[in-house]
Amino acid sequence: MNYPCERLAAQATIDTPMGPMLIAATERGLAGLWFEDQRHHPDVIDARVDAGQRWIALTARQLSEYFEGRRERFEIPLDAAGTEFQQAVWHALSALPFAATTSYGAIAQTIGKPAAVRAVGAAVGRNPIGIIVPCHRVLGRDGSLTGYAGGLDRKTALLAHEARHSPTALERAA
Repeated sequence: MNYPCERLAAQATIDTPMGPMLIAATERGLAGLWFEDQRHHPDVIDARVDAGQRWIALTARQLSEYFEGRRERFEIPLDAAGTEFQQAVWHALSALPFAATTSYGAIAQTIGKPAAVRAVGAAVGRNPIGIIVPCHRVLGRDGSLTGYAGGLDRKTALLAHEARHSPTALERAA
């Protein structure tokens, strides 16, 4: 897959409990976060490797906190390349509360395009900022697990992780 690399300032690969992830950033914010083997992973990014670049370092730290169960919301400026429609879908995804789920149809309603359920599905699948733009929280209309570019096993694990660390789950354990 080609990614608009002319905008990118830096990249780095980090280890996570769910496998290596590639982080790409512009000078303005986070542009991409992909699992190593996921669909739509860019083949090559022509940007310097720099784990210390400010948005890459911030992303790595906040992801670590997320996987440790200490972070529910990410505070990273986003600068992903996408169409106006994709941006609207990704913005709607970003508004989902921690551990909450939704459907493609609900997102289509949210962005004011109720007939665009399939197009919403395509935009969700092309989300270049996994976990932080939480496309793993989208389920089928009947609540079933549906496709996830990072793999259904990861989607299941991410949903279980969030369920374990949600305020509701923590209140039940107390």
